[in-house]
Amino acid sequence: MALAGIFLLLFLPVHLGINLMLLKTDPKPFNNVAHFMATFPLIKIFEVVLLGTILIHIFYGIWVQIQNWLARPVGYVSGNKAETSFFSKFMIWTGATILTFLILHFFNFYFIRLGLVPGNPEDFYSVAHSLFKIPAYNYIYLICFVLLGFHLYHAFYSAFQTLGLNHRIWTPLVKVIALIYAIVLPAGFALISVTLWLFR
Repeated sequence: MALAGIFLLLFLPVHLGINLMLLKTDPKPFNNVAHFMATFPLIKIFEVVLLGTILIHIFYGIWVQIQNWLARPVGYVSGNKAETSFFSKFMIWTGATILTFLILHFFNFYFIRLGLVPGNPEDFYSVAHSLFKIPAYNYIYLICFVLLGFHLYHAFYSAFQTLGLNHRIWTPLVKVIALIYAIVLPAGFALISVTLWLFR
């Protein structure tokens, strides 16, 4: 799960960089990149790997949470609580929220490209701009990315800890990097949402 999570952590900045093209007034750059990603063979292979990684991360996350519940079916009594971080306790719920958002995101974009829902796969720029004009979509989008920030913060440093990076010097540094990452990435996506919603 840690390896799959790190792979997804590396993918998100790329996805944000592409989505920032939505802020351009010219739709061609974004549509050209979207077309390239939909047709270039290596990208299509990467797409399969990405979807597989997401599924692995989801199933392992659910499995780990079930194991945790089975290991402690009865809650701790007052005054004898486990030393578990706030973010760790709610990872399954923030993850479930992100999964719900991913399904919505696939429905609005990926399924259009597959021809499962109506829409123009050659003009995702207009599709995105139309969606961000809907207030309810923005509310959902912004809430999900706040929760994504919580999820990313814990996921970032706990993944490295799982892989053995647990040191009195390096662990605090990783946590600082995790905090920066967990703020900047969701803020970048939120910037796109707010800009297209209120100023375009």
